[in-house]
Amino acid sequence: MVVCVHIPRFELEVAAASSRLGRRMLAGQALAVAPHAGAGRSQTGGTAPAGGGRVGEVSGAAEARGVARGMALGEALARCPDLVLLTGDPVRVAEVWEAALGALEGIGAAVEPARPGLAYFEADSLRAVHGTQQATIAAARRAVRSAAQLAVGGASPWRVRIGAAPTRFCALAAAVAVRSPRALVLSGGEASRWLAARPIGLLGFQEDTAALIEPLTRLGVRTLGELARLGRAALCDRFGAAGALAHDLARGEDRPLRTRQAQERLRESMEVGDASSGEALGRVLGVLVSRLLARSERRGRTLRAATLSARLLAGGGWRERVVFRQALADAERIWLALSVRLRSLPAPAATLELAVERFGPPLGEQEALFEEPSPHRTHPSVAVHGRARAHSGARAAARAARLREAVAQVRAVAGQDAALRAVCVDPDSRVPERRVVLAPVPER
Repeated sequence: MVVCVHIPRFELEVAAASSRLGRRMLAGQALAVAPHAGAGRSQTGGTAPAGGGRVGEVSGAAEARGVARGMALGEALARCPDLVLLTGDPVRVAEVWEAALGALEGIGAAVEPARPGLAYFEADSLRAVHGTQQATIAAARRAVRSAAQLAVGGASPWRVRIGAAPTRFCALAAAVAVRSPRALVLSGGEASRWLAARPIGLLGFQEDTAALIEPLTRLGVRTLGELARLGRAALCDRFGAAGALAHDLARGEDRPLRTRQAQERLRESMEVGDASSGEALGRVLGVLVSRLLARSERRGRTLRAATLSARLLAGGGWRERVVFRQALADAERIWLALSVRLRSLPAPAATLELAVERFGPPLGEQEALFEEPSPHRTHPSVAVHGRARAHSGARAAARAARLREAVAQVRAVAGQDAALRAVCVDPDSRVPERRVVLAPVPER
């Protein structure tokens, strides 16, 4: 049984909790996250920019007046002139969501985070810990609420919605549909029948199928049951791989969970004072890089990916994830890769923070040494052939090590499914797709 934990409008909730007026005074108003940090009209001051940009998450009152996430700012203000724009804070969003994920992992769950405010985990493996499925769901709800309370302070503002079903998409549909504090739990046959009546707007939670909602709506498709009756071949012919995936989801078929691996994180932060921009901010970044490399917890390992974030003087935050072209431990090269990202700061910074997101192999890691046969104990010709074989083996080992490093680097950039290998399945088939299939590269 897959459990889905859904916090509606998570980024908007964080922005409202971080605003000066607070979440209670903003309740019931038409709200939206401003297109970028430091811009937009809000009740905390400032005016709406004359340029474009697209709004982030919106409140229910704004949705009722025709404003939607991703809408151009000018169109949103034309539909809702009294729309209140809140400064987005991606740094705070990442911190609060990481605290919530850590709380779920604290009850023993192996979590797959889909996006901030949406996560999945398997409940069957936790019955030995919590007793029953309902007890597991209750423990997950308490963990998320307590994490939000500690991260934000005061009473927890989050409306945690939980659904459980045999597959992740069915569990998502249950979590989105539930309106009471109790979780909605669906069994196998019941889940398929119940899913058929759900709107196709649920496809928007999947990045690969979000673009299908508009054309399917124009075609008159309203529910997932109607989508499933169209047939997989017709959808695949019209929309390609996204259509085939949408058909599978509408039938209640989904891939297994891909839980995240626990990653050790190190971070360094500094209040920049007057060095809020320009070359002075670059020197502050150099200090953070030096401090991070000097930490004893690094244990000589290289850095593969890092996160550079800042608290802005105008309010809100800014965050950039940087994956290096290769794992580094050189302070100058790390600084050069990160300093370029400082140019995208939308406003002067008050605090700068650098965190290691993923480590690489230790800097002093060496390949295995191949012992060469002694020429005094063997014939000279045998010794020459032995040295040639050892040299060839060393080159093969070095090539395999470079290949493993390249695969790890690609996965750090684009995810676990980014590195694939071709596997010959049916070489005599007339269909090219059946001769060779793509499979993940095994981790070694």
